[in-house]
Amino acid sequence: MEEDDFISKTQRKRLMSELQDVGAALVKLSREQLMRLDLPERLREAVLECQGITKHEARRRQVQYIGRIMRDLDAAPIVQQLASLQAPSKKDTALFHLAEKWRDEMLADPDAVERFAREFPATDAHRVGALVEAARAERAAGRTPKHFRQLFHAINTIVQDQARQP
Repeated sequence: MEEDDFISKTQRKRLMSELQDVGAALVKLSREQLMRLDLPERLREAVLECQGITKHEARRRQVQYIGRIMRDLDAAPIVQQLASLQAPSKKDTALFHLAEKWRDEMLADPDAVERFAREFPATDAHRVGALVEAARAERAAGRTPKHFRQLFHAINTIVQDQARQP
């Protein structure tokens, strides 16, 4: 055995623990999400079986078994697939930033509510305008940003809803 290939017992334990954590994350997925992942059949069956187990100790042993199966696999692609499932899409992030931009514009420019209502016809301009005024007053008084957050949520909901429409 060469020096470069040496892995201490502590490192091996840490690696096994990480593989079990990946297995536990797989178990938490819905059946539909699990079927979309490119997994070896043996691993998929073990995960599906674990999802049906309700007893704590039996479930813990099954997660350990999943970790054992994963030792023989290259776990990196599985980890990448899990990460892509859990990360927000670029579209979601862009829509979130668009809502932030509109909120900031509305607080800075009184005519922005009108422009927003033209671009997003489903807007209740009166409600959004009231939230803008409340957020401005709140900011001027130095109070906690309750209306500021409500304004963002209202704008974000409108932007997200329009993006979902064909």
